[in-house]
Amino acid sequence: MMMERTQIYLTREQRDTLKVIAKRRGQTASEIIREAIDTYIDDYQDLDRSELMHRAVGMWADRDDLPEFFEGLRREGDRDLIDEPAEPLPAGH
Repeated sequence: MMMERTQIYLTREQRDTLKVIAKRRGQTASEIIREAIDTYIDDYQDLDRSELMHRAVGMWADRDDLPEFFEGLRREGDRDLIDEPAEPLPAGH
């Protein structure tokens, strides 16, 4: 993975605590910082997904054709399975 050098400013307390954590874990301060940033990004993305799911709640609440809609999807899937059989295995397999 290609990395780019970046500078950050830490308080003395942050720097000292980071050194202690790095020493206890047998890692460099840079590794600890990258791991923390990855965790922060993952948490942010999870919140974003969660927010999108909450916005989607009830978006079809006013539809009264859902049973027919889903039945149509099932029929399409069944038709695809029948119309397009699986590719046969080569001889000898």
